[in-house]
Amino acid sequence: MKVLRDIWLIYQRQLLLQVRQPVWIFVGIFQPVMYLLLFAPLLEPALAPLGIDTDAEAYQFFVPGLLVLLAIFGGLFQGFGLIAELRAGVIERSRVTPVSRVALLLGRSLRDATTLLAQAVLITLLALLFALTVQLPYLLLAYLMLALIALLTSAVSYAVALLVRSENSLAPLMNTVALPLFLLSGILLPISGEFGAPGWLVTASHFNPFSWAVDGVRALFAGDIGADSVWQGLLVVLVLTILAVGWAARAFARSVR
Repeated sequence: MKVLRDIWLIYQRQLLLQVRQPVWIFVGIFQPVMYLLLFAPLLEPALAPLGIDTDAEAYQFFVPGLLVLLAIFGGLFQGFGLIAELRAGVIERSRVTPVSRVALLLGRSLRDATTLLAQAVLITLLALLFALTVQLPYLLLAYLMLALIALLTSAVSYAVALLVRSENSLAPLMNTVALPLFLLSGILLPISGEFGAPGWLVTASHFNPFSWAVDGVRALFAGDIGADSVWQGLLVVLVLTILAVGWAARAFARSVR
């Protein structure tokens, strides 16, 4: 119970700090909205090989990938805030408090997941104006998968930030990791033989966990909750999230003793 209470206290504080700087929510949704407004209109003719010939189907394909993109990049760069707290002595002062070291991580990561979900809701509402259709129960399950991705990526970012402790090191490292994950996830266009993708690229995409997540979220937006990609995506993301949270929690425990 103490751990849950500590998580709630850290979560409240971190969320309050986020609310006091709402510009970050705007910054977080600006790029996805630009993709939605300036790239999505090109999708219908581009996705013709998949049998997609209406705006609604095009947005059902594109919006899920866009939300996964937001969860990946939004989480991987959360470590910059932690480095600022390290420099300001916030983490150092935590040494003399009885707060759980696991709570120091989960409180922050849950804040990141909450911010991601707020951004996802705004983007989904905007996409509804562009003929997107999705059933609410399936949408909520898709949001659960997105929240897990946010927990996963933010935990990894915090753990790496505690290791490098420098923005100059964290920025290129996260960009190096994020770029291949982004390109091999099929977020913008599917990586398949139908689009002329070479076999080695299709094989490589199967080793990208976010490719599984994108397929699962797309199936949910399409109303196909029975698709194998749904439970496969949830399982892959859940396992990786548990591993990432465990790694980051140990990093916090070593840094704050």
